Amino acid sequence: MKDDSCFRKGKTPRRPPPKKPPNNQKDPVGVYCRVRPLGAEDEECCIEVISSSTIQLHAPEGFKTNRNGEYKETQYSFKRVFGVSISQMELFEHVAQPLVDDLIHGKNGLLFTYGVTGSGKTFTMTGSPGQGGLLPRSLDMIFNSIGPYQAKRYVFKTDDKNGMEVQNEVDALLERQRRENNLPVPKTPSARQKLDPEIADMIKPEEAYKADGVDEDSSYSVFVSYIEIYNNYIYDLLEETQEDVIKPKPPQSRILREDQNHNMYVAGCMEVEVKSAEEAFQVFWKGQKKRKVANTCLNRESSRSHSVLIIKLAQAPLDADGDNVLQDKNQVTVSQLCLVDLAGSERTGRTGAEGTRIREAGNINQSLLNLRTCIEILRENQMCGSNRMVPYRDSKVTHLFKNYFDGEGKVKMVVCVNPKADDYEETLLVMRFAEMTQEVEVARPVDRPICGFTPGRRHRNQAFKEELHLVHNLPPLPSCELTDPHDDITLPRLIEALQHRYRIKQMMIDEYSQAANALKAMLQDMDGNLISKDNLIREQTGKLDEKDKVIQTNKAELERLEKRTKMQEHKIDILQKTTKIYEDDKRSMRQELETREQRLHRELSDKKRIEQRMHGVVSDTKLKWEKECVSYSSFNTDTSTPVRPLHRRSRSAGGEKWVDHKPSSSMDLGTVLQPVIPNSIQVSAPSEKALSKCDRYVLTHQEVASDGEIQTKLIKGEVIKTRGGGQSVQFTDIETLKQELTTVPGRKRKSSEGKPPNGDRADGAWTDVETRCSVAVEMRAGSNMGPGYEHHGITKRRKP
Repeated sequence: MKDDSCFRKGKTPRRPPPKKPPNNQKDPVGVYCRVRPLGAEDEECCIEVISSSTIQLHAPEGFKTNRNGEYKETQYSFKRVFGVSISQMELFEHVAQPLVDDLIHGKNGLLFTYGVTGSGKTFTMTGSPGQGGLLPRSLDMIFNSIGPYQAKRYVFKTDDKNGMEVQNEVDALLERQRRENNLPVPKTPSARQKLDPEIADMIKPEEAYKADGVDEDSSYSVFVSYIEIYNNYIYDLLEETQEDVIKPKPPQSRILREDQNHNMYVAGCMEVEVKSAEEAFQVFWKGQKKRKVANTCLNRESSRSHSVLIIKLAQAPLDADGDNVLQDKNQVTVSQLCLVDLAGSERTGRTGAEGTRIREAGNINQSLLNLRTCIEILRENQMCGSNRMVPYRDSKVTHLFKNYFDGEGKVKMVVCVNPKADDYEETLLVMRFAEMTQEVEVARPVDRPICGFTPGRRHRNQAFKEELHLVHNLPPLPSCELTDPHDDITLPRLIEALQHRYRIKQMMIDEYSQAANALKAMLQDMDGNLISKDNLIREQTGKLDEKDKVIQTNKAELERLEKRTKMQEHKIDILQKTTKIYEDDKRSMRQELETREQRLHRELSDKKRIEQRMHGVVSDTKLKWEKECVSYSSFNTDTSTPVRPLHRRSRSAGGEKWVDHKPSSSMDLGTVLQPVIPNSIQVSAPSEKALSKCDRYVLTHQEVASDGEIQTKLIKGEVIKTRGGGQSVQFTDIETLKQELTTVPGRKRKSSEGKPPNGDRADGAWTDVETRCSVAVEMRAGSNMGPGYEHHGITKRRKP
């Protein structure tokens, strides 16, 4: 059975990215702010420059009224703020000059202007006659720096894959002739085009800049390309199109591709080699006229597309002779600077756009929104450590410049703002985006490797050519033709000319000899110095070796001490942890001990208090009983045994008469049940007279029960006459009245509520008022219970 995978359409394998040297150094995106002057028709200003790096926004008065004063004054800080009085030259010096210097030294750069429509972005980038912007000044600085070191045209040649090829001067000459022959009109010096008056004199001579540290042993060539991104389509503004008045051909859009180094480029875009700043700006202005602009309510010439001018600088070292460019493609370094003029964000309600203008504004705002989204995700990934995918491909602007944000060069942004009150809301959004953008960091580009040839090759080659030019400029020989055998003029003249040339050559030989001797002496001195320096270096190397040994020994000792220190620190940590555990245990045990001691002291104090209380009760009870027993014995006037009379008074005849003995020490407990004895004589101490008049005796006795409550005992007895004529009391029973505190949470007020189903009385039923009032305690006669025992409760019958 055949494998179906061989019939599937295979995908092109992705090339691994080229290995780059690690670079952990990063620079934040440089964000600058420029405030344009307030228009003549605008009265209220909402922006104030506080310092060279801070601006403050004031909400307009009408805006505050409509929003109930919601917005307050806000301040925003940037790398630098340029006020209305700043010049184009000063702006270029702080913003674009470092990028041009990096371009000449082989590093990439990206500079774009950002802001609302009508904020001065195009003026900042392009400028006007006498006030050239960032773009013409950058071109002028490039050619001022590399002018003497430019290669001849077509020595560097671009390919279709974003690469650069190098060819010798013969092939370059043939290429020039071929292209000049293909031109419709031969290019002659007289046919050179004049500069457009709109771009003439953009830069004054005294405002020219020049880079420092340019490699004189390299050759340079500059290529420019100019594109626009309109409705998220890329168009080449330098494309040569045949103008057809009857049926004009629409421009062809371009696509983005990725080269072998994973850099994005516009495929099929025309790259023009230029040899001067005027020629480069003339090419730019030719494409600028094709750019999409329109008249809106906010801007008379509003840009409807994003424009990108790409400046490529190709450089390669000279050969060992310093005469021609080294024919090695791997030695060619290509750096580029992108100058981007972004279209301004706008609201269709304010611009009055209709039809095509609404579609253009929507695409402009969408591309700027995607730029903002990419910046936000980059910032989140860097600050939070996340790994979210950045949506570069959602817009052509971000897709084209993704390499710059991934570390292929420096990135700078100039935020242009209009201080008029009508733009306050849009300006507020621009400020927030700009302040967020400068928190994004971009990897710093690495320096290009240095060629191994001897420096100063170009200078030596020029000196050699000048000397050679002197040799070829010897006086010419006169005519040597002899027509007359008696001619005495020609030969002497020839001899004199030869002697003159000999003298000149002799002078040159002498000069060369002197120069050679001086050079030889200088070389000898240099050799002597080199030998002495070699000896010194050898001596210093020996000392360094000894120092290295000492350092290695010290390092080993340090490592040993560090290991020991770490071990001791580890032991200290363990001891500290153990100590902490012990201290926690000690603290908890101490707390537990203190708690137990407090409980013990409390129990001991309670015990002592109870003992003292019980001792007091026992002693009081014992004393009372002793007193009562003494009083009882005094009642018996006769020591003989009491006898019952044969005939007693009938109880029903007149009722029983009681002696109610209540000692003066008795306490009124305020209970509901009180012993009420009718037909009684109340006494505080018994007497014979009272006893002789009564038949019954009752003693009210109070004592402390085991639960700490006071209980009342009614000790009853019968009064019996003794044989000697006295009176005695025979105790028959004891009634106990006891008061208890209930712990039942809910008290029932009715006996009929809350009864168990089986008819048994619940614990809480004894606490009802009705039940308590119908229960009495009685000790029956002849009971074996002594004082202190409580009898079962018997419910009294209620009267009908």
